[in-house]
Amino acid sequence: MNQYFNNNSNLESNIVENKVNINGFDYIFYTDNGVFNKKGLDFGTRLLLENINLNGKNSFLDMGCGCGVVGLFLLKNNPQYIIDMVDVNNRALELTKKSLNKNKLEANVFYSDTYININKKYDCIITNPPIHAGKKVVYDIIKNGKNYLNNNGEIWIVMRKDQGALSMMKDMIDYYNFEIIKKAKGFYIICGKIK
Repeated sequence: MNQYFNNNSNLESNIVENKVNINGFDYIFYTDNGVFNKKGLDFGTRLLLENINLNGKNSFLDMGCGCGVVGLFLLKNNPQYIIDMVDVNNRALELTKKSLNKNKLEANVFYSDTYININKKYDCIITNPPIHAGKKVVYDIIKNGKNYLNNNGEIWIVMRKDQGALSMMKDMIDYYNFEIIKKAKGFYIICGKIK
């Protein structure tokens, strides 16, 4: 079965244009088969973006960017933000570039399997981690995020309670001080500040 965290060049393409509004910002993004959010903006990502605190932050890593919704939202807030958007799915990266171009926005978009191609630090890492890729991958993203955050850096995570949000926070207690920012429909918006 094809998953959004794999590359399947044989998968039939069916690009769809989506128009969304989040917190007063309108933008367009593109989705396709084989990419996360292929049906449009998912509830968890919307909840994350509606509740994230961007104050005092200038550099961001969109880890597992999918079709690029998070980065687009950040740049609509402030086109001067420095944003790297990474994914393991080449189709997702192409859609992200297409969406940025459509919205006349700029970000660094490149392939990275978790942090393998990351070589700098950020004020904030934002992720809707690929739960179906397995606990090892999810924990790698969260735990090792601390190595790519500036002093006072934060990692923002959206995760469902029934997919391990509470156990993840317990398992990562040595690395972050966590705060649950919002809960809705089983989704938790979590902010982790490095210790």
